[in-house]
Amino acid sequence: MRRSAQLVISATVFVDLLGFTLILPALPFYAADLGATGLWFGALMSAYSVAQLVAAPVLGRLSDRYGRRPLVLLALAGSVLSMALTGLATSLAWLLVCRALAGACGGSISVAQAYLADAVPAERRTGAMAQMGAAIGMAFVIGPALGGGLAPLGFAACAYAAAGLAAVNLAAALAWLPEPDGPRTAQDGEEASSPDRGLRRPVVLLAGTGFLAMAAFVGMETTLAFLGRDRYGWDATSIGLALAAAGLAMAAVQAGLVSRLARRWGEARVAAIGAVTMAACMVAIPLAATWWLCLAAVCLLAAGHGLLTPTVSSLLAAAGPQEQRGARLGTGQSAGAAARIVGPAAAGLLFDVGAAMPYLAGAASAALAVAAVLAVPALEPAGREEGA
Repeated sequence: MRRSAQLVISATVFVDLLGFTLILPALPFYAADLGATGLWFGALMSAYSVAQLVAAPVLGRLSDRYGRRPLVLLALAGSVLSMALTGLATSLAWLLVCRALAGACGGSISVAQAYLADAVPAERRTGAMAQMGAAIGMAFVIGPALGGGLAPLGFAACAYAAAGLAAVNLAAALAWLPEPDGPRTAQDGEEASSPDRGLRRPVVLLAGTGFLAMAAFVGMETTLAFLGRDRYGWDATSIGLALAAAGLAMAAVQAGLVSRLARRWGEARVAAIGAVTMAACMVAIPLAATWWLCLAAVCLLAAGHGLLTPTVSSLLAAAGPQEQRGARLGTGQSAGAAARIVGPAAAGLLFDVGAAMPYLAGAASAALAVAAVLAVPALEPAGREEGA
């Protein structure tokens, strides 16, 4: 059951994000048709992350109390609704509300991570998180390609196709997604009488690690198009291919390498190696003399991020009692959403100062992530947690 549950929850997240990313190529053009200014478009792009920032800890805590499966199903139903309403949107305000609803449902990734942590043995937890990360990465590669193919049919067609995928996904989850073993339900009065250990120092440090690494990564994504255009003459197709290559590099690392390295060296060391790799590549990108060296640095940067994200999630899952696991992972997801809000704006401002500035700042951010993850107190080793 544990292996089948792992596959089902990873497939559920993949299909959900596939539907979401499918509308991204057509969204800017439809927003422009509705009269969007630059400010409006920025608000549309930020609404998803802002809603995810707020919703992720709430969904995580609700899953601790009421179970993982009901919250996953609720979020999938919300995805169906948000995509269907997106296809019907006739105003920017309506589209903004739909984006926020989609972001709130996207906060369910933390619930899915908690589901995996409950469903698999502790010694396989990092591998399971990496598999989910690979599924998310592939959704961000395949979804835009499908959306580009459907774009000539119109934005509504893309949104309804996404809603259809979400509906099929919801039906499959209803049929095949069981409730995992746990989480344990707190006894009456237990929560009130005990401190919230899920928000102590390890969780703050781990959430900070995720924030710093994500801020560096999205800073690269935000400014790479301008750097590539000015330095190497890249056009939109070249940028798309470069980012797709980065996504494939991240997915490849998460597909198998992360779990093997974590078993050998431990999650904290692997996360630190990922952050060190990111810092080095952030420095190398603006210094690259040729386009292929720049592309290699971008792919290595993505691979470093692929080492860091699942190991930090695994450490968060182990950083406290099982009945607060959803809350901890929700905090981590919320930190990532905050980085996706702050990172692009900061990188854009720094790029106006100098082309290398956002990359040097990203290198500093990744270096701080190294310090943060290595400062995490030793956690119970995988394989001995909770009697696994």
